[in-house]
Amino acid sequence: MTQLHVASEKHLLGTKGMSAQEITSILDRAAYWEQYPVKLSNHLQGRFVANMFFENSTRTRFSFEVAEKRLGAEVLNFAAAVSSVQKGESIYDTVKTLESMGIDAGVIRMKPNGLLPELAEKIKVPLINAGDGNNEHPTQALLDLYTMRKQFGELRGLNVSIIGDIKHSRVARSNLWALQAVGARVSFCAPAGMQAPELAAHAPYISMDEAVKADVVMMLRVQLERHEESMFKSPEEYREAYGLTVKREAAMAPHAIIMHPAPVNRDVEIDDVLVECGRSKIFEQMSHGVPIRMAVIERALS
Repeated sequence: MTQLHVASEKHLLGTKGMSAQEITSILDRAAYWEQYPVKLSNHLQGRFVANMFFENSTRTRFSFEVAEKRLGAEVLNFAAAVSSVQKGESIYDTVKTLESMGIDAGVIRMKPNGLLPELAEKIKVPLINAGDGNNEHPTQALLDLYTMRKQFGELRGLNVSIIGDIKHSRVARSNLWALQAVGARVSFCAPAGMQAPELAAHAPYISMDEAVKADVVMMLRVQLERHEESMFKSPEEYREAYGLTVKREAAMAPHAIIMHPAPVNRDVEIDDVLVECGRSKIFEQMSHGVPIRMAVIERALS
């Protein structure tokens, strides 16, 4: 088996096409790492992992870095803002340069859609997608599934509503593919200008009143400035129509939970008092990012 073929099986480019078995094995391994008795292990001692962020992200990058360091890997952090990419070097050339220096795996975040699979075909080290355009964000979806499984014990049969800017959301897409793979039911809720029509064949669009009746109510960050012809004149108007208000939370089932990939616009997509209420799992989700990413990095390098 060639090195290229081995690497291709270790990439994590998205949740689309992943099997329930593959997803479950990552969640199980994350559970092992969450319970691991010491903060530092030497599992990946002597291995080099590069965090290649061509798009800014504080939380995702730090989460990956903590995961890598807990596994004992040597970490290289690369930010496009201070790199040769500003001087015109292509993303491919940058990744190829780091590969030629001897990295063992790369975590990559970028704005362009569709470039990652092309890169993965040419690069001989495993690549992990930390978010590409509005295409996918697989580790976010995996930590979301991990949070749901910890809460409910079982993912099959769960009803999950994803509410907000579906059009621009890689989180919505990765969650859709992963949740459907494990037998959960996904519904979307979004104003007309924030819907992704190409996803309607995979999950129905429902009203806000219906959406809050799900087992999991997942709110998405909304950036109204992305929508030039927005039907909402202000964040307050958006909150009134599509925000998770205290009144809407009261209509949720007693067992239901609130999720959000963060960062949260408080009092826009979710009322401030609900962000850390008893049924909110928002900060718990963030804590699960480290064990999930440990499992994913270990999968790439084992």
